[in-house]
Amino acid sequence: MKSYKELGREELLSLKESLDRQYGEAKAKGLKLDMSRGKASVSQLNMEMDFLDVVNSDTEIKTETGVDCRNYGLLDGIPEAKRLLADMIGVSEDMIIVFGNSSLNIMYDAVARCMLFGVLGSTPWCRLDKVKFLCPVPGYDRHFAITEQFGIEMINIPMTETGPDMDLVEKYVSEDPAVKGIWCVPKYSNPQGYTYSDETVRRFAALKPAAEDFRIFWDNAYAVHDLYEDERDELLEIFAECEKAGNEDLVYEFCSTSKITFPGSGISAIAASRANLESIKSIMTIQTIGPDKMNQLRHVKYFKNIDGMKTHMKKHAQIIRPKFEAVLEVLERELGGLGIGTWTRPRGGYFISFESLEGCAKAIVQKCKEAGVVMTGAGATYPYKADPKDSNIRIAPTFPSEEELSVAADLFVLCVKLASVEKLLEG
Repeated sequence: MKSYKELGREELLSLKESLDRQYGEAKAKGLKLDMSRGKASVSQLNMEMDFLDVVNSDTEIKTETGVDCRNYGLLDGIPEAKRLLADMIGVSEDMIIVFGNSSLNIMYDAVARCMLFGVLGSTPWCRLDKVKFLCPVPGYDRHFAITEQFGIEMINIPMTETGPDMDLVEKYVSEDPAVKGIWCVPKYSNPQGYTYSDETVRRFAALKPAAEDFRIFWDNAYAVHDLYEDERDELLEIFAECEKAGNEDLVYEFCSTSKITFPGSGISAIAASRANLESIKSIMTIQTIGPDKMNQLRHVKYFKNIDGMKTHMKKHAQIIRPKFEAVLEVLERELGGLGIGTWTRPRGGYFISFESLEGCAKAIVQKCKEAGVVMTGAGATYPYKADPKDSNIRIAPTFPSEEELSVAADLFVLCVKLASVEKLLEG
């Protein structure tokens, strides 16, 4: 198939006429489809309705240590839940505090604690003239929204297939004491689906920060979200590497069951060193009397152990995998060889990252919206929603039905073609 960049002006004009006609026909269908967020589909939610049946009035509601889950107590979570989430991310259960349904909530609170109280006795960030965060891009928009709300300056760090540009990370971290943290989604990154290489993890663990209160915010959101059992990515466990490097306090790791059980009713956790955990708990004692232990108990009784969770995740993969493959098939069939887009082929997670011609992402997303398909906003995967090349688009295949997804994917590639032709005609 001939690249659009090789077409002459008359060929482009003829192509645009045909694409305009197809786009008009698509708009006339009155579509109302949503591909804007990485949400679980109705099929996934229906698949696990028996989750609601494991705790009832006949259930034994005491923990293995005899604590009544209906009452106050166990600020850091029930032992069984700590063990389950620790096994999910490969750490010791004594490194875990279990919270409510949202790891995003934990990350927000973690930044807030740093701002208000400082890190292990250091000056609270709110009293400093300047606080900076490194942000691998494209990345997770909700991470960037947290640091933006707190007035933290965000610095773009380009992503590669092996993780963030570590030369740049090491330079900023070692030379600038105002750099206090970095956002990371180390396995099946949002949106590209990349997993950090062993070398990248080791370089993170061996960082030599100019700031004593620098922390890596390690959002291990997709730890068990593999699409292919025999081709899953493996992530090196960072705390073991930190211990080898003498950097035990360097990392806050976050995880949740938000895309494992019901997203609005999951459990989540932070993993950290003993010193970090004691500091966090000292503040939590003022903030809360304790977590929802009944929901923690429900999760433990449902999965029983990490093997039960992994078996459950295979059921999710059976629903999600065909959707990813369907989108990738349309992209390859319709755009392969045209020179107007590239995309990732993740082995897990919830997203596909698409790179359009420079200056086309906003136009593509807008055209999709006008024809009835809502995408993640162009620029959302960059701090301040400012994609310097206006080229990255996050595709979220999970929520629509397979029939809806097929229609949405066809419309998306049509919009890519039309926006690309219009861009080339401007040149």
